[in-house]
Amino acid sequence: MKINTNLLSGLTLVAFLTALSFYISHATIAINLQLSALTIAILIGLLLGNTFYVYIEKETAQGIQFAKTILLRTGIVLYGFRITLQDIHSVGANAVISDAILLVTTFFLTCWIGIRLLKIDKQIVQLTAAGCSICGAAAIMATTSIVKAESHKVSVAVALIVIFGTLCMFLYPMFYPYLSNVLTEHQFGIYIGSTVHEVAQVYAAGGNISSTVADTAVITKMIRVMMLAPFLICLAYYLQQGDNQQQKITIPWFAVLFIAVAVFNSFNLIPEKVVNTLIQIDTFLLMMAMSALGLTTRISSIKQAGIKPLLLGGIICLWLIVGGFFIHLIMQSLFR
Repeated sequence: MKINTNLLSGLTLVAFLTALSFYISHATIAINLQLSALTIAILIGLLLGNTFYVYIEKETAQGIQFAKTILLRTGIVLYGFRITLQDIHSVGANAVISDAILLVTTFFLTCWIGIRLLKIDKQIVQLTAAGCSICGAAAIMATTSIVKAESHKVSVAVALIVIFGTLCMFLYPMFYPYLSNVLTEHQFGIYIGSTVHEVAQVYAAGGNISSTVADTAVITKMIRVMMLAPFLICLAYYLQQGDNQQQKITIPWFAVLFIAVAVFNSFNLIPEKVVNTLIQIDTFLLMMAMSALGLTTRISSIKQAGIKPLLLGGIICLWLIVGGFFIHLIMQSLFR
């Protein structure tokens, strides 16, 4: 049996970078900054991709491409083991409806401002919209499979999530003393979970207030994650309709399998230790995909995007904070 050395060497490289990223994510500075392992993976990939990697790119291209496609989609499917229907029930209809409203409004607002007003590249805007409205880097990576964006466009969107999600991580605990007489800890947790970008950032923002806020925020956030699958299916349908009215619609089956895994996980049919192991494997696969993304991204291409994506990220961050707050006030009055 002939071994594909190009594939093997590429996968070995991203596996090494993933292990390194995982190690760094447990360092004190990474913990203090709340840098997720996924973010560190793409940063290391970017660093090497613009230096050392250019000399071995041809020898590893197949493995890198495999990581960016097959491993990414496998990781999205396994992401379903982080969610159960019981989690959704525990936070109530308030959280589900708030998540849905903010997902839809944030996505379309981002697209309208980014494409119509700021005239930014459509794919950068779509990826940014997915990251801001659903679950940060994981949503961006999943959406990449639908919009078929180049690596540097994905990196621009991820950078915006890192910048403004980190900012929110510190802002929400500062807001809480002034809003605690309006929103309870449970409601403030829903507010954080439905408006902050990354899961790690959500946990950090809630954890700096109380364990009740943190737990509610994370569960609410995971409901947003579960909305990723129907979002991808709708986006794929819309884009393919726009390209060719006669074209057969391709359903992103990894998104459907993601929901199936989450539903299966709700019945507790496999031991908790096995589920935890699958979650660890999933994290590793997603980190490999992020490392591969970083390796194939050129900083010169990111610079070409200019200041407009940064402006877009700031506007949408402000919308999530202010618009999200008023949406939660309305939800609070409806679900008393």
